[in-house]
Amino acid sequence: MFRQAKRAPDGTNDLRLILRIAGTWLLGLAVILLVIDGTRSLGANTMLLTPLIETWTAIHPPSLDAVREFFASRFFSPLLGPLFDSLLGFPSFAVVGVPGIALAVLGRTRHARRYVQQDQI
Repeated sequence: MFRQAKRAPDGTNDLRLILRIAGTWLLGLAVILLVIDGTRSLGANTMLLTPLIETWTAIHPPSLDAVREFFASRFFSPLLGPLFDSLLGFPSFAVVGVPGIALAVLGRTRHARRYVQQDQI
């Protein structure tokens, strides 16, 4: 009645499961952040997108300072600092949603055949 999933001997199914779970959580968080931005936009009667720095500051400001200090102590700090600051300027739902989509796509199951030929219908 039900087909049992084939387990790969190298543990790739476990990794795919972890990637799917992480991607689903990130996508869920991105949807929540998008709903918050949408609600604020409706209340203000204009388009409002909350940058990541405002969201991060509202949640836990000391961790933001710790991450900045971490990047400042690295070898490539002149490169990492401006990249991190530009990332903080993007909308928070996009910064969380894009990696969520990438993880969900990487964790999807592989199909033996995606397309059905006409004689197989």
